[in-house]
This record gives sequence, C-alpha cells and structure tokens, in this order.
Amino acid sequence: MSRNDSFRAAAGGGAPKAWRGTSPQPGPILTIPPLQHLYVYLTGGCNLACRHCWIDPVHQPPGAPGPELDLDLLNAILDQAKDLGLSGVKLTGGEPLLHSRIDAVLERIQELGIGLTIETNGTLVTPELAESIGRCKNPFVSVSLDAAEPGPHDWLRGVQGSFDLALKGLESLAAAGLKPQIIMTVTKRTKDQVEQVVRLAERSGAGSVKLNAVEPVARGEAMAGRGETLSIRELVELGDWVEKEIAAGTPLRISCYHPAAFRPLGRMFGPSGDGCDSCRILNILGVLSDGSYSLCGIGRTVPDLVFGHASRDRLRDVWERSVVLEDLRSGLPGRLQGVCGKCLMKEACLGCCIAQSYYRTKDLYAPFWYCEEADRLGLFPSTRKRPGC
Repeated sequence: MSRNDSFRAAAGGGAPKAWRGTSPQPGPILTIPPLQHLYVYLTGGCNLACRHCWIDPVHQPPGAPGPELDLDLLNAILDQAKDLGLSGVKLTGGEPLLHSRIDAVLERIQELGIGLTIETNGTLVTPELAESIGRCKNPFVSVSLDAAEPGPHDWLRGVQGSFDLALKGLESLAAAGLKPQIIMTVTKRTKDQVEQVVRLAERSGAGSVKLNAVEPVARGEAMAGRGETLSIRELVELGDWVEKEIAAGTPLRISCYHPAAFRPLGRMFGPSGDGCDSCRILNILGVLSDGSYSLCGIGRTVPDLVFGHASRDRLRDVWERSVVLEDLRSGLPGRLQGVCGKCLMKEACLGCCIAQSYYRTKDLYAPFWYCEEADRLGLFPSTRKRPGC
C-alpha cells in the first residue's frame, strides 16, 4: 500500500498512520489551488486566560517573554508564500501583539503589500500600534469583547480589568481610522448581552460584530463539560433571532456562528451579503509559533495535523505535496459524511470546520458537531438537505 493509500484508508475512519510530510510518489493529478492566506500564530502565549480558548496558550503577563515565531523564519515563509499566490496574512495566537518584534512584523507585511488581518484581545493595542496597523494594505482587526460590561467579559477572559483595556484598544483603532470588528463569544452567562454588545459596537466606531459559539476543543471542551456553554437548541434559537431581528436593526455587518445551512440565503448572497463565513480551508495554511506548518492552529493540540517545519521544508513542497492537503483537495466536499454529506450548502461550507471535526472524531470528513447534533434533534433545516434525505 502506498503512503497516499494508507492515509486515505485511515482518513475514512480512525487515526491516520502516515500522513506527515509530503507524498513521495506521484498520485492522481489534482489542481493545486493558490495559497491565498497564511494564518500565522505569532505567539504560543497570551496575556489573558480565556476559559473557552481552543488553542490553549501559555499565560504570559504583558511584556513577559514567551514562545514566539522567529522573525527571520517568518520573513522566509512570507517570501516563499508570495510565489504561491499569497494575498493576505492573518496574525493570531495566543495574543499576536505580545510578539517582541510586532512592529517589525507589521513593517514587513506593509513592504510586501499584502492584506492584513489581526485577531487580538485588544488589551495591548496602543495609539502608535493602531497607526502602524493602519498603514498596511486593507487592514482588518478583530477585537474580542464578550459583553457590554466588565463582569461577564472579565469572567470569560480570566483577567480582571481586561474589559476596560479592550475598550481602550477599540478606541485607539477607531481613532486611527480603522473599523474594527468586535468578536463576542456567546455562553450561558453572556447570551443576554448580545444586543447590548451590538449597541456598544455602534457607539465605539466598530464596523461589524461577529458572534461565536464555544467550540468544544481544548478549554472549550472542558467548559462544555461544566455546562457553561449553550445547548444546540439554544444556539439555533439565538442564531435565528440574531439573523432575523438584530441584524435587521443595525447598520453594522453581523456575522453569526450559524453554519451555512442555518443562514438565510439573502444574508449570505444578497446585495449586502457576507458569504457563508467559511475559513476557505483549501486556500489557507497555518504557521505555528514554533515554525511548524499546520492545517491551522489546531496543530497545537492535534499533532496529526502538523505537516512539517519551515526551517527544513520548502513551503512549496508542503503546499503542493502534503498528503493531508492532497486528500482534502480530492475529497472535499464529496466525501463529507452524515448530514454534511446530504447538505445542499456543502459546496460553500466545505464541512464548516474540518480541524474541529478531526479533533473530535479523528476523521477529516466527519459531520460538523453543530449540524450533527441539530440533525439528531430535528433542528436541521429540511430545505437545506438533498431531496429524499
């Protein structure tokens, strides 16, 4: 059995045995898509202690040294990625603004003329840093804010005072001419704050609000076990309310945690539609803080989804010949299982979050947890299934 065959046999169920590295033998001819975006996990640490984090970073006080991506290595990765079609970089973590050379990172991205996205908790944003971000091409910054008042936000983020610091960060970004996005993670304790957060976003100069459910991964899995997360029924009901009422009552763009099957088509594909909010898994690659290449940040907790290391592997080889990526290119969306295989939205959604599904089942093509549970409870929209399913 060839290496590709052994991986594909394993990927259909159970943990894969041999899928790290690149394919040694030519396989079926596949179209290699452009590597449009790098998700760069600049740091393995964070200055907060969020109880729902799916990356589970090491807590680092502000200014303390922590695990971070070497700048020279990052520059080499960016140079190689430009030749593969790179158009944008997302800086995340941990907390990306903890990186000791964050100013140099931003300068390099500006020099390359590629788009910039940053996911941050906002507590380390200064006016000077906001100005540096604003000089990059098409800058887009997401700031975590889980409530419209300190108590529930600080509870979820694990550090007292983080709410006030995040608000100051939002003010600095708005003053620099940016329209930051507020990301709110909805839990049992914060669900009643949704409308207030939208109103706060309107007042603070934000351009959009994104609502996230807690993913049952790493700390989020433990949080679900403690009964602190919303049930699927609660998530579906809240999502319907947000899509139909909250989104209609604000000039801001509202993105919901709902998978594509649950969202009104007009909200995705209409004149002001925002798409299906998929991560576009076939056009991205993760770079972890230690220089490893991974499907995304899930590689911190799932070593199976780490493909190689930037210090020894050419990015082109990883992108074009990794057996994981080869399998996904040939298998999505046709090999999606369960309700995802029956869903009319699978071409747009691509299984919603392949990394999370693999974390849960050790199967790349398992149905997404949200949709699977909703289907079991009879809450999955019948109009989004293939006829006869």
